[in-house]
Amino acid sequence: MSGDARPQLLIDGRAVSGEGESFAVLNPATGAAFAEVAGASAAQMNAAIAAARRAFDSGVWSGLPAKERAAVLRRLMDYLASQRDRLTDIVVREAGCPVASGTMFAQVRGPLQHGLDIIDFFLSLPEFEENPLPFGERITMRGGALQSLRRYEPVGVVAAISAYNAPFYINVWKVLPALIAGNTVILRPSPMTPFSALIFTEAALAAGLPPGVLNVVAEAGAEGAVTLSTHPDVDMVAFTGSSGVGKQLMAQAAPTMKRLQLELGGKSAQIYLPDGLDQAAGAAAMVCLSHAGQGCVLGTRIFVPEAEKARLLEAMAAPLSRAVIGDPADPATTLGPVISAAQQERCQRFVDLAVEAGARVVCGGKKPDRPGFFFEPTILDTPDNKNPAAQEEIFGPVVSVIGYRDIDHAVEMANDSVYGLSGYVFGKDVKQAVAVASRLRTGTVNVNGGAFSAYASSGGWKLSGLARERGVEGLRIYQQIQVMNVQGA
Repeated sequence: MSGDARPQLLIDGRAVSGEGESFAVLNPATGAAFAEVAGASAAQMNAAIAAARRAFDSGVWSGLPAKERAAVLRRLMDYLASQRDRLTDIVVREAGCPVASGTMFAQVRGPLQHGLDIIDFFLSLPEFEENPLPFGERITMRGGALQSLRRYEPVGVVAAISAYNAPFYINVWKVLPALIAGNTVILRPSPMTPFSALIFTEAALAAGLPPGVLNVVAEAGAEGAVTLSTHPDVDMVAFTGSSGVGKQLMAQAAPTMKRLQLELGGKSAQIYLPDGLDQAAGAAAMVCLSHAGQGCVLGTRIFVPEAEKARLLEAMAAPLSRAVIGDPADPATTLGPVISAAQQERCQRFVDLAVEAGARVVCGGKKPDRPGFFFEPTILDTPDNKNPAAQEEIFGPVVSVIGYRDIDHAVEMANDSVYGLSGYVFGKDVKQAVAVASRLRTGTVNVNGGAFSAYASSGGWKLSGLARERGVEGLRIYQQIQVMNVQGA
């Protein structure tokens, strides 16, 4: 990544070097630093906010017709598409995603298409919508006609604070909807994966975005993120990360009543109905081999009929025995590292806690003897849903397999969680599978499959977050509604 040796922040339309604390970016496959980034100083963070505020208030971006904003953003996406191989290398090096894994599509190629889809989708939405007033209310006392409309306007200055697990994808899904809606943006990436955001500096300059419309600021710690969530000139915070940090952001944003879009933790359930057990053999691999289980929507709790549990545990372990742990840049690798030593230790801690509470390690369960932040793909034969490994988000290649007595028991356990982000139901009788899915208290449910689309939204219930990303809701969250009542003479 020699082209990223001196990454640049973007503040008020200029690529600038950071003036704050420098920080090392580690390759999680080796544990060694491969680059150093000069982070933004407090003064630069405030300068980025001021630039975004000026740009929004001037109307230089929000005042443009949506089609003109779209033309600029298509140029931005064209530049990013021209850097696809470099983006792939970035995600491999800083996030540790195996280059040949199916997850790499979601990391780079998918977002490049989604960025264009976001633009097209927004242009298809009406700027005005009519409120459904009854006919009797449309005629005023003076005999005139009344029309009630909803107008959509941009929120203002948006702080986009992104996570490390799918960094480029998350950045696209914050920056593009906010910008096409007419907002200005300050993008602050995770310190562990800054390059997937700093490339937006180049893209914005190549596309000719007006100064201040997009600002990109990396930092070593969290001071800048606190500033973004408390500053009165920031109107909205869009955040992806843990539920714990999400709670802090809510408290920090409360005094200025910022709009929030929070995509937080998850402990999603996979329920295999009795007629869907032929699909269960891949249940653990679907989690563990998806970027080492570092996905908040992954189904880390697997529910199967109690009578079939022993057989299915053996079937689930088989594909994991063939997992290739290694360098994510090697096409033969199927399981890469978790992001950090702390995350590696978290996996070990929860495996140990699970065993203390009665679980049995079916396969994996420890760190392999090699450099880097790897953890073996792990299946836990978990006696009940109260086990620590079934209640807490681990964010690694660890799954809990839990037996159920009947469908009601499976649904009860699936809903026994502080999280509610995603869920999965598998069964040949689609009518029954949909009926079970409709009982799950979660923001998204996937029946026999899922959707990876710019047109279908996702979002969490309970401690999994607020508001939604993608789809109509993921665009409208970046807009204010103004109701306009127009009375004819």
